[in-house]
Amino acid sequence: MTTRPEVTSARRVVVKIGSSSLTTAAGGIDPERVRRLVDVLAASRSAGREVVLVSSGAIAAGLAPLGLARRPRALPAQQAAASVGQGLLVHRYTEELARHGVTTGQVLLTVDDVTRRSHYRNAYQTFAKLLELGVLPIVNENDTVATSEIRFGDNDRLAALVAHLVHADLLVLLSDVDGLYDGNPTRPGTSLVTEVPAGDDLSWVRIGRTGAAGLGSGGMQTKVDAARIAGGAGIPVVLTSADQAAAALAGEPVGTLFHPTGRRRPTRLLWLAHATEPKGSVRIDDGAVRAVTQRRASLLAAGVTGAEGVFVAGDPVDLVAPDGTPVARGLVNFDAEEVPALLGKSSHQLREELGSAYEREVVHRDDLVLL
Repeated sequence: MTTRPEVTSARRVVVKIGSSSLTTAAGGIDPERVRRLVDVLAASRSAGREVVLVSSGAIAAGLAPLGLARRPRALPAQQAAASVGQGLLVHRYTEELARHGVTTGQVLLTVDDVTRRSHYRNAYQTFAKLLELGVLPIVNENDTVATSEIRFGDNDRLAALVAHLVHADLLVLLSDVDGLYDGNPTRPGTSLVTEVPAGDDLSWVRIGRTGAAGLGSGGMQTKVDAARIAGGAGIPVVLTSADQAAAALAGEPVGTLFHPTGRRRPTRLLWLAHATEPKGSVRIDDGAVRAVTQRRASLLAAGVTGAEGVFVAGDPVDLVAPDGTPVARGLVNFDAEEVPALLGKSSHQLREELGSAYEREVVHRDDLVLL
């Protein structure tokens, strides 16, 4: 059987498992499903790999102990379920991995933790030490205190960011679907997309009400977004069902393989592109758009036409073209209230009128990513 070399050569792998692949029909954690997943992960480690697991399921694990028949809609109830369930979920993993002589470590993250560079750096050091010590880290969002992060599928994006953070060679997304389809799989004529080539930006994917792969729009959309994030950072991605986890990790042609679309770039730039929310926007003229997007130049005050939002120096802002399209995101060097005095002025004018401290880029090219 032909195997995928991108998979078989991977030495450090991030595996993400969704709640729907860990739960029973009643909504609680299914011990047998956890056991099967752990057996696959342990076998992968025995083959010489380092494995990081990003696992959903904390809220589901907390339902039964709290006497809840179904996942609650209210945020406080979700957080209460996560508080009870997180320990139970990790305990289940710890017991199952202990059968294979593997030690586990829990790492709780929120999107906020990967939007701050100092936190990002500290997280990397923790993961590096855990893997050095032979520990299998189990990552989840810190649902107990998270707010907007608690929504189905968000762990997909978290998994892509973790894959880059730990310098993974492969990201495997395990779900309740067997891959990406070229249309609604419930309709005749659609088929599984086995590979997405390196040059494909996935713009052809259309997520409808039932999703391109039979999921709700949020579920498949976040998986496609995760493939874009990881692929853009040089990491191949396999999307398949949890039942095919062993085959996927063995490199068998199951599910959908997303080939990398870019090269690994500095962590701070991936952080800037995918793990930040802009604090405002800076409007730029056509000349500045060309300079930033085509020549990869810094943004100078001469090309700035306006600004919106409340931001301070060092905050992420979107650079917006005259037609209203965000073309880049960068770390701004001025406060929002300072921008009006800079509009359209050359560096020489800034020095003459405002002093040498203002003779600098509005956004330096090293702190800028194209969107």
